[in-house]
Amino acid sequence: MSGRRGSPETENSPNRPSGHRAAGRRGTPNKDIPDERRASRAKPKRRRSTKEKVLWITAGCTALLLLGGGALYYRLNGNITTFDGDALSKDRPEAAAPDAQGRTPVNVLMIGSDSRGNGNSDLGGGGDAGARSDTAILLHVYADHKHAVGISIPRDSLVTIPPCKLPNGKWTKEQTNVMFNSAFSVGNTEQGNPACTQNAVEKLTNLRVDHTIVVDFNGFATMTKAVGGVDVCLPNDIHEGDLNPNLGKKGKLIFSKGEQKVEGQAALDYVRIRHGIGDGSDIGRTKRQQAFLSSLIKQVKSQGMNPTTLLPLADAATKSLTVDPGLGSAAQLMSFALSLKDVDLHDIKFITAPWRYEGPRVALVHPDVDQLWAALKADRTIDGQDASAQRPDAPDASAPGSPTSAAAPSPTADARNADIKVAVLNGTGESGLGGRGAETVKGAGYTVTTVGNATGKARSTTVVEYGAGERTAAEGIAKLFPGATLQSGGKGLSVVLGHDFAAANPATAASSAPGTNPASPAPLPTSVSGTARSADDDPCANISYG
Repeated sequence: MSGRRGSPETENSPNRPSGHRAAGRRGTPNKDIPDERRASRAKPKRRRSTKEKVLWITAGCTALLLLGGGALYYRLNGNITTFDGDALSKDRPEAAAPDAQGRTPVNVLMIGSDSRGNGNSDLGGGGDAGARSDTAILLHVYADHKHAVGISIPRDSLVTIPPCKLPNGKWTKEQTNVMFNSAFSVGNTEQGNPACTQNAVEKLTNLRVDHTIVVDFNGFATMTKAVGGVDVCLPNDIHEGDLNPNLGKKGKLIFSKGEQKVEGQAALDYVRIRHGIGDGSDIGRTKRQQAFLSSLIKQVKSQGMNPTTLLPLADAATKSLTVDPGLGSAAQLMSFALSLKDVDLHDIKFITAPWRYEGPRVALVHPDVDQLWAALKADRTIDGQDASAQRPDAPDASAPGSPTSAAAPSPTADARNADIKVAVLNGTGESGLGGRGAETVKGAGYTVTTVGNATGKARSTTVVEYGAGERTAAEGIAKLFPGATLQSGGKGLSVVLGHDFAAANPATAASSAPGTNPASPAPLPTSVSGTARSADDDPCANISYG
């Protein structure tokens, strides 16, 4: 900046004689200046008040921040890499409709890549078959922008991968019953195939993925340094042999048991550790990754969700980010980050998609996982709340046809019913019937533990099954379903819905129309909602499996 006091251009420029100072600088007489001008300059100047000094300092700092921020924005834009939007599927789920205030939920797919490029091989990334993805989290930001949930999809989950675009422009055929993380490797390129992974997630969930963000090892390590480290915890000591089982020996101590702060390579090692903890599975590693992200979010929010904090973090991250075209500028990334500033830590949840082992792989559990995707599609929190229902201008929850998270117990419901746990099973195959049956049961004050599909042939009439000592409770439940029969010998109380209930309780047009959200999705089983981690949870809690 030409003429700036103290800058090399004015004081020590190589184009001026050594010792030649700026004309008229106080305390440095210059013989070339007439006496009368020196006398004029020598007159005492008015002292600025403390208030004026503060204003000038503030204005100067603001100007520097604006100039620096502008330069940083320009640099960030140059850092960001986007993937080919034409590689996204042509058959995608519909985008979510806006609520009464024009707000919509946002689904962001976050992928961790081990690409060998960009210095990642020095951090342990990559292999001979292109980039791989061992971490995938679908972040659902609710329409109220006060709740968010991250769903971890196990890398070994057996899924269907729809047609994906190859580097040569051709499209693959649909693949069934293949590992989820193989989608990222389609094409075997160093950059991976984030569009294919997004296609697979949309196929799996029937949710529109609005944005996809891929971060590699180098970017992850750099981000942790930018925030000053992240607090983590380990249930036991970890040695080199745990991080690299091929080492063949225990090796040096890497992490000590308990809480500690990690950054850079150490942070990367923490989220990659699989062996030496619990059953050594990827499921346990997923739990630690969720704990790590919770601590990272807590650290960033503690420093303030504002451009001053976020810009340096973005500068560290964007050099190693690949995003969809919709997030391809610094302004778009910053806008999305700032939209999360009002989400309380306790209302940021992390869960793993319901799963079970199937040999060496993982199978997603139905109907639990289907209910999870349906809840997100309806913008319901995992504990059953409608994230947009508490607004002052929201429709009256008691109005006919308005969505409710759960049927409120009737005024005549016996308070003791809350202690009675009931499973509701759809015995007809008709979509959404289990959810409607569950609403009936909850409306009488009972606690619904599971909503799912019954096995065996379709039922014409509704049956209430019960175990020893539960006949009285079963009789009370049967009264909710006219014509229902009782059947002993069950394990606990279960309502198996038949075609008679379906005929008496038809689906509404809103809930049955293709592409629309169900008015009242089935409540999530405790196997899903009960395992959630909040971003403010103890970092030492729930960090291993088996």
